[in-house]
Amino acid sequence: MTTRTRKKPIPKKKKAKKFNKKRFFAWTLMTAAFAVFCAMAGYLFIIINGERLLRQNWDKMQMPETSIIYDAQGKEITKLYRQNREYVTLSEMPQRLAEAFIATEDRRFSEHAGIDIWAIGRALYKDIVHRGAVEGGSTITQQLAKNIFFTSWDKTLFRKATEASIALALERNYTKDEILEKYLNQIYFGNGVYGVKAAAELYFGKSDLDGKNGLTLGEMATLAGIPKSPANFNPLDSPENAKDRRAVVLKLMYEQGYITKEEMDAANAEEFHVPVNRDKKRYLAFVDYVQKEAAEAAGISEEELNLGGYHIYTTMDAKAQQTLEAAFENDNYFQKDGPKQKMQGSMVIVDHKNGGIVAMVGGRDYVRKGLNRALVPRQPGSSFKPIVSYAPALETGNWNPYSLLKDERMSFGNYTPRNYDNRYRGQVTMIYAVQQSINVPAVWLLNEIGIKKGVEFAADLGIPLEPEDKNQLGIALGGLKKGVSPLQMAQAYGAFANGGVMNKAHAIERIVDRDGRQVYQFKPEQKKVMSPKTAYYMTLMLQSVVENGTGKRARINRPVAGKTGTTELGIDGINNSSANRDVWFVGYTPEWTAAVWMGFDKTDARHYVTIGSGAPAKLFADVMSKALAGKPVVRFAKPEGVPELARPPKAVTDLTAVYVPEEQGVKLQWTPQKGDIEYRVYRKEAAEEKYTQLVTSTTAEVKDISVEPGKTYRYYVIPYRIDAKLEGDRSNIAEVTIPSDMLPPDMNLPDGTDPNSPDEPLPGDTGELAPPDGTGEQQPPGDGTTDLPQDNPNTPGDGTETVPGTGGAGQGEGGSGTQDRTGQVQPQTPDIQNNARRNGFREDRDRGSGIINFGDILNGTR
Repeated sequence: MTTRTRKKPIPKKKKAKKFNKKRFFAWTLMTAAFAVFCAMAGYLFIIINGERLLRQNWDKMQMPETSIIYDAQGKEITKLYRQNREYVTLSEMPQRLAEAFIATEDRRFSEHAGIDIWAIGRALYKDIVHRGAVEGGSTITQQLAKNIFFTSWDKTLFRKATEASIALALERNYTKDEILEKYLNQIYFGNGVYGVKAAAELYFGKSDLDGKNGLTLGEMATLAGIPKSPANFNPLDSPENAKDRRAVVLKLMYEQGYITKEEMDAANAEEFHVPVNRDKKRYLAFVDYVQKEAAEAAGISEEELNLGGYHIYTTMDAKAQQTLEAAFENDNYFQKDGPKQKMQGSMVIVDHKNGGIVAMVGGRDYVRKGLNRALVPRQPGSSFKPIVSYAPALETGNWNPYSLLKDERMSFGNYTPRNYDNRYRGQVTMIYAVQQSINVPAVWLLNEIGIKKGVEFAADLGIPLEPEDKNQLGIALGGLKKGVSPLQMAQAYGAFANGGVMNKAHAIERIVDRDGRQVYQFKPEQKKVMSPKTAYYMTLMLQSVVENGTGKRARINRPVAGKTGTTELGIDGINNSSANRDVWFVGYTPEWTAAVWMGFDKTDARHYVTIGSGAPAKLFADVMSKALAGKPVVRFAKPEGVPELARPPKAVTDLTAVYVPEEQGVKLQWTPQKGDIEYRVYRKEAAEEKYTQLVTSTTAEVKDISVEPGKTYRYYVIPYRIDAKLEGDRSNIAEVTIPSDMLPPDMNLPDGTDPNSPDEPLPGDTGELAPPDGTGEQQPPGDGTTDLPQDNPNTPGDGTETVPGTGGAGQGEGGSGTQDRTGQVQPQTPDIQNNARRNGFREDRDRGSGIINFGDILNGTR
């Protein structure tokens, strides 16, 4: 059976509608009419609204409200306000001054009716491309409207529409010249000045804009470039940026036909001559820093602070600030000024417990919005050693303040550091190296721990180094490409004072607007940058700098820790050993940390530092003692869990050396110390370059009879704490000259016979000592042995000494001998034996041991 499939019916095609021209035309006409109506309505609204706003507000511009700054106690310290301007007419201005602004801000100013459609279109395009408000299309008329009626600077559509409506009203009611004149008197130029006349007076010292002594073309172009960014383009704060901006303005004037190329080139070559403003108002540097921080941290511009009626609460201590400013007005703290420059300095005090800036001075005779040297990087010299070398080494756990560091003349590749006194001590403790600011140990230590560790440690302390610094050991001595500012140094040292925790330095705690709303609150930024143990050990070492080292002039009536720093002058032809480029002192008490820098802004052959780091240390002491007066004295606290640090013995300070004719030797004496102490005695003959270890003794008296007639000898003693294995510092130097008529020891026979008689043999010719009674038989003391009696008071232990060696750290270069605690000296080199023979002493060949019995020698029994 066959199945048939039914076919689907084919749908009929619909007839296409014919294009109806009449209907399309009607819709188009209606749409256009509606668009025209809307445009007319919108335009009418803008016109009416603009006229209304102009009538209501033209004669009552919104006056700025004063902003007030308060100190840490909430007391008012100063006010920020809009500076009164001197109004100047367009006829009193040079024509090219107006042309400079027109070329820069609104090239079609004479053509538009208040709104530049082309500029708006360009701005809209850029805003759409970048998905945000990137560029404005405001004309000079719109900017005038904004400056007159608005304090906010946002770019909302409603705000722009309102500006446009007022701009159109301005164009209908005032001429172009009147609008331009009002604009040039209204615009803000930075540093609290408004209008071209006030700006010309501040930046160029010219109150007369036109005429023979009026503004130059370069100065006009500079003024025209400032309004785009007053803080960045004014010649007082940013001269290089101002020159770059001036070049842009001059190029625009040339391209638009206002000036020739020759005039453009001549104006670009002009140098700025910014006048010195002797403003003696207080707190200038601190207030300037507050405005800087408000812009960077809170997003409130300087202009808004001058207009907005804000209340700014800061961290400033008024007493400390006043003390600091008074010190910088005292010329006695500074050296004589150079022929063209005043010696400068800066200081900043920080509360390390919270990071608050207590006080700040940016320089001597600081002017408002001047160069704040507390923020200017300079080479820190030795004050950088704790940051990049010593503290990182302590943090490894492999070093402590009494670890021995090398202090030898050495090179690290092509780098050969030298000590400031050109002396090298072999080995020194870390605390001594810090205390005396010795260079080589700091470089050697950085090399031991690795430059990378030092660089990372500095970065954690808020001092990131330049790439060029990360591969050179010179950073151990503060040799940096960029340098570091006093504020950075104070913040970094504050971590030592604060148990290893660094707080971000800041000047503003909070800001409240005119309506009482808090618009900014500082958020503490704490960072643990080292262990409490490292911070405490660093404090102990830095205290020793002030107590017994290079920072003695920083002493005050409370605990102080700190470090000095100097940088080499490095100018050819000047060989003054006291010449420096920078001098520093950075230190802290348990309450505050401070950094002081002194130097010249531009160092040259006629302007360099001839005072040492004692000057900033003295200024630190005077300021801190007065600023902290009345506060209770507290001590640096040892953190919990940090063990007491074993201390080395104190240095011997009363070493004496006296030649004793009867004993044909030198007697060395000093005051003994308590405890398990031994003394390492070093000697050198005046003509020798280095000291060598002579002997080790556990008593405070030694006799040296290995001296020669007519020679001068110098001695020093280093105490050694046996239980802790710690060396103390070396003693004073004792010097003695041996008489030239001294008989050689082998001629001074015990029996008094004539050494010149040919009939008398010299003692010891047969290897035996001549008997005192002339019988030819040796009579040893005591029990017949050559050992020294146990109670001999002139020898250590049981009456014997050892020949010095290099076995232990810090034992000098006395050979390879070992210490014999029994009291005997064991010579290890032929030189020592020859020295004994040369002085009339023989080996005890009867014992066959090669032992020289120095116990007998020191007692005169041999």
